[in-house]
Amino acid sequence: MKTEKRIKVFLVDDDAVFLKSLEIEFMNTGSFIVETYATGERCLENLANAPDVIVLDYHLDGIDKNAMNGVKTLDKIKASNPDIPVLMLSSQDKIEVAINCMHHKAFDYVVKSETAFIRMQKIITGIMQLKKVERQLSWYMERM
Repeated sequence: MKTEKRIKVFLVDDDAVFLKSLEIEFMNTGSFIVETYATGERCLENLANAPDVIVLDYHLDGIDKNAMNGVKTLDKIKASNPDIPVLMLSSQDKIEVAINCMHHKAFDYVVKSETAFIRMQKIITGIMQLKKVERQLSWYMERM
């Protein structure tokens, strides 16, 4: 019987209640290994733990004004490892914010809502399928 590899997800949000509820949602599926961080700095310190996907809050400086915000954290993640897909998460439903995140190389943008977890789950499934196809294509290209 083939067992599927669990997906390692970093959840980064300074809203402790939302972060915990999101962690519980991901853990309940059984498909994910979850690491949570309240700041972008802590997330960056732990990139060596090799996340498959990072879910990153846009406003990480809401509680601590000296904390690195989500976009700056995104830039540092991409500078460190451009292959890690990052989903930006925010309570802001503004197209300008989403576009800004995409300009900074976010994979996607999700608005915090009752359906945010379902949307993130679908996006992450798509990311993992894309990575699988990319690995297969690379394998074939090496043999040509």
